Amino acid sequence: MTDTSKETTKKPKRVLSKSKRESNRREFIRSAVFTAGVVTLSLAGFIPILQGASARLRPPGALKNLLDEQDFFSSCIKCGQCVQVCPVNAIKLAELDEGVGIGIPYIEAREQACDFSCDGLQCVLACPTGALTHNLDYPADARMGFARIDKPKSCLAVQGKGVKGIARGADYKGLLRYDEIDRWNPIPVADHPYDIELCDLCVRQCPIEIRITQCVEKEKELEQAKSSGKLARVAEQFGNECPPKHAIEMQQIDNGDGVLRMVPAVLDGCVGCGVCEMICPVEGDPAIVVDIDKVTEWA
Repeated sequence: MTDTSKETTKKPKRVLSKSKRESNRREFIRSAVFTAGVVTLSLAGFIPILQGASARLRPPGALKNLLDEQDFFSSCIKCGQCVQVCPVNAIKLAELDEGVGIGIPYIEAREQACDFSCDGLQCVLACPTGALTHNLDYPADARMGFARIDKPKSCLAVQGKGVKGIARGADYKGLLRYDEIDRWNPIPVADHPYDIELCDLCVRQCPIEIRITQCVEKEKELEQAKSSGKLARVAEQFGNECPPKHAIEMQQIDNGDGVLRMVPAVLDGCVGCGVCEMICPVEGDPAIVVDIDKVTEWA
């Protein structure tokens, strides 16, 4: 006698309706298109590596040759140590929309430039892989880019105008180091009003020009100490930490209208730190910008 209780009944195969099959097909196509789009956007961050192209200002010492960043991308482990030690919070890490470039450090000069407040290039010292080359000792040795007068007609100095009050507005969050206020702690630009008859902020706040001025003053003190027979301290003696070349200067122009007008002239000593772009008081796009596709080399 057969035990029918153990028999199982096979369920009939489910047949999808034509409308359901069509719906599933459309859903599959949408998913495929979406996936392809995501991959394409991700590859957008990879293409610059393949082509050796760059679209970002990098921290001092980044391993790059003009727009070729392949060594930099392959050396950087995206640890964020350079971000942690920057005293003015100038360094950021690329977000997801950078594709495989996510986590790579960069600087937006107009928002916050590198003003070398750390002196000792802490980002370089903190980099564990040498993606920010450890051969870099002083700010003047850096080659981040090269400044350029982009909109001379909007430059206040070219217009014969000065700066009175806050350079970038009360809401601007950028930081700069002002030696006359605090040697070691950068303060908000919004807390430092200016009263300048003819704008020269790009020269006045240039870290290289500031350092050259300091070196000249120290050299005068050293000469005075020698002439007076006093023994100069070792700390007053400077070597190659003093920039060998000027970075920027103001040059007079004559429009024949009797108004004093000047124009910034970028010189070989420019390191592309971006402070000039950052501090330019012109509303909207600055008159001076940093090109990342141009660097200078010492002869």
